[in-house]
Amino acid sequence: MRHPVPPSVTAPTPPRSTVFRGGLLVTQDASRRVVRGDLRVEEGRIVSVGPHDPAGAEEEVDASGFAIVPGFVNAHTHVAMSLLRGIADDRELAGFLETLFAVDAHRTEADVEAGARAGVAEMLLSGTTSFLDLYYFEDAVARAAESLGIRGFLGWAVLDAELTTQKGVPVENAGSFIGRWKGHPLISPLVAPQGVYVCGRETWLRAKEVAEGSGTLVHYHLAETRREVHEHEAKTGRRPVVWLEEIGFLGPRSVAAHAVWLTGEEIGLLAHRGVGVAHCPSSNLKLASGGVAPVVELRAAGATVGLGTDSVASNNSLSMLREMHLAGLVQKNQRWDATVLSAQELLDLATRDGARLLGRESELGSLEVGKQADLSLFRLDHPTLLPARPEAIISHLAYSASDEAIDSVYVGGVPVVRHRTLVHGDWTRIRRDGEAAAETLWSSRPRTGRSLTTGG
Repeated sequence: MRHPVPPSVTAPTPPRSTVFRGGLLVTQDASRRVVRGDLRVEEGRIVSVGPHDPAGAEEEVDASGFAIVPGFVNAHTHVAMSLLRGIADDRELAGFLETLFAVDAHRTEADVEAGARAGVAEMLLSGTTSFLDLYYFEDAVARAAESLGIRGFLGWAVLDAELTTQKGVPVENAGSFIGRWKGHPLISPLVAPQGVYVCGRETWLRAKEVAEGSGTLVHYHLAETRREVHEHEAKTGRRPVVWLEEIGFLGPRSVAAHAVWLTGEEIGLLAHRGVGVAHCPSSNLKLASGGVAPVVELRAAGATVGLGTDSVASNNSLSMLREMHLAGLVQKNQRWDATVLSAQELLDLATRDGARLLGRESELGSLEVGKQADLSLFRLDHPTLLPARPEAIISHLAYSASDEAIDSVYVGGVPVVRHRTLVHGDWTRIRRDGEAAAETLWSSRPRTGRSLTTGG
């Protein structure tokens, strides 16, 4: 398979200076300040936050009717699967994966790019400015992310060579992908083992070797279902987390998605080894994983936890606002404790904690001097933000705000959404290309003997 060299290693040039005047600044700084004031951005980075800024700027934005919120970090996606929304609903994970693997065998780099563009558009319009992805044909995902202006942390899917439809050796494909894109201002390539059910010891350790040699993250699925855990334990005599520790895989700069079925010992191991966790409540609930991820216990043990949507085939949305809302309700209900995962903690998961998962907490996740100007402007006159009071804005973001309340989005000081319109892409064309690509994929899905729409 041919993977073209990235067409560019330059990002869109931001205005030399921008001042957002009079906004309600949800800083997400160490004190979690919410203040009314100005936000100054120079050459893509924040240089002042809060008090009135008397100096002029190349661009001035009247933000008096808006809350300015750090861009969301989606910590686990398969963004190119946007074309598969609804293709395998109402099935447990094994049946869901059977359908997805059958369809994946027919995917091309062109339709992966069409799906990725649609998914990136959906994320930008819902306030996500960085995402962590796991898929193959990641060059196509990288081109889609670059063209629309989002930050992509993109993991090339790795599994045992005898189990893949990829040409060549997957772990070598991942290394080549990293070599093509490393150093790009928006794209951070990485290696992504699929999971213990398709990766043996050698594959895990080679993936770790690639990540350490290139200084990148490693991202993988872990302990998503009880069946996964029990089957691995029956095969190896060890639960997945313990087995990964014993073979020498666990370590920092890695992000495990799901982590639902964990023992206390495993929680301690993940925290001790510096492994981050991407919590995906919507996907876990829809696929009936049967348990609730121990988010409270992981955080108490010192592990960093972020929030991910997973793919739209199992969610079926890329909205981080929706994911925050659901994450909070599930944890409160499961523990019979309304105080766990407060609104502030939920917003932390979606912003600063997500940035920490990526190893980019010094650059992303809050509105602070020196950080990248990745942010969204929420309309304070939107019905889901009434009453628009400073003391209520965190609650509104966690529990009620709609994606449609987002007016504009900036990545590195560059506008990527203005007045709910993509700046660097045409949604009509993105949708048309996506529908055309989806036609072939949907026709290749295995027949189950029942209607996907009626259940009959």
